[in-house]
Amino acid sequence: MALKGLDIFKLTPRTNCKDCGTPTCMAFAMKVAQGTAKIEQCPHMSADALATLGEATAPPMKSLKFGAGDAELSIGGETVLFRHDKTFVSKNPFGVSLSAENADEALAEASKIDYERIGERMIVDVINVEYTGDKDAFLGAVKKAAEFGRAIILEVSDADAAKAALDLVKDKKPILNGANPSNYKEFSEIATAAGALLGVTGTNLDEITDTVKAIEELGNKELVIDVGSASVKDAFANAVQIRRAALKDNERSLGYPTIVNVKKLAGGCSRKETGLASLFTLKYGSIVLLSGISYAQALPLYGLRQNIYTDPQKPMTVEEGIYPINGADASGPNILTVDFALTYFIISGEIERSGVPANLLIPDAGGYSVLTAWAAGKLSASSIARFIKEQDVEGKITNRDLTIPGKVAVLKGELEESLPGWNIIVGPNEAVSLVKFLKERYS
Repeated sequence: MALKGLDIFKLTPRTNCKDCGTPTCMAFAMKVAQGTAKIEQCPHMSADALATLGEATAPPMKSLKFGAGDAELSIGGETVLFRHDKTFVSKNPFGVSLSAENADEALAEASKIDYERIGERMIVDVINVEYTGDKDAFLGAVKKAAEFGRAIILEVSDADAAKAALDLVKDKKPILNGANPSNYKEFSEIATAAGALLGVTGTNLDEITDTVKAIEELGNKELVIDVGSASVKDAFANAVQIRRAALKDNERSLGYPTIVNVKKLAGGCSRKETGLASLFTLKYGSIVLLSGISYAQALPLYGLRQNIYTDPQKPMTVEEGIYPINGADASGPNILTVDFALTYFIISGEIERSGVPANLLIPDAGGYSVLTAWAAGKLSASSIARFIKEQDVEGKITNRDLTIPGKVAVLKGELEESLPGWNIIVGPNEAVSLVKFLKERYS
């Protein structure tokens, strides 16, 4: 069971410790319990106390890393079941699950997913290589996956094939997903020797739990749990029960990240894969694997993930600047809106639909919507004029039409004073009217 402030205090030396920056050890203990200080900050802790408290105050779900270099990924570390309670910690990587038979085709398709959305690069994060019985073919697929430059999962329950594959990619710090009740001792040794995380699975949750405990007794706690693929119902139940047991019941033997292979659950239907990937992004796949990821799948899946794993107290924003749309150049009219990501995507989408070349101007408005930014003083005539100057809009764009959102029409007079020579236009109140407005004015 996790320790509280008083428990930590009992193991803390009774010293008014100036080294850790707290007035009393009780205050320090409370800070540790609240997660605002680390046990290691206190130089007076004994090794035994540090060992005891280090594990007791660790997140109920273990934080792990796999992959190497630019492909390194963090999983686990979650502390809450619901995003509105507290920010989720580690976004779930999306991966492609392939075998030797379709490796070339799958990797070629995976390479096409590479774009940026709100400052985040969207790519296929993981390549899962399935062993289908032919060791040489499997090793050939592993080599191709290694050359692709992403994190790797080796899905194999044959010990010889697992050893050979790890010899090829152990420097990539992969996950060896293949431990089960019949082979866990050998696979734990193989994974530990290669420095790889070990994936554990079983026919049901009780079997998984028993296997995890047996591996922990061997001294290996670098584990992930495969929720299984017997059915969608069982996989979902396992994912939810594992997360609840770890976070609510403090069951440390289930406090590990999970792998969900929706390719196996969907039975070859790409639409079902997309739906299941969405489901397990919410509840509670730490790694989600599909048979492939097309743009039609990537746009909703990555957008959902970005929304779910963004701090709800810190709205997503786009970088301030000038965004030409529909091939706009220096002669194109200017449309102004705020940096709140949702507003940006709505307005830019409507401008694209209109077909009118226009420059979308995005000042720093604190990540608020239009009216909220105006009420908070983040969107004002002075802030807009400052943005125009700092971004050298007048030097980059010859057109002096500036359309402002209709809901802040009150700024028109002040802007005309702050921006002499500009034609300040009050746009529509709603984005849906922007297409008609632009076509009538500029087509």
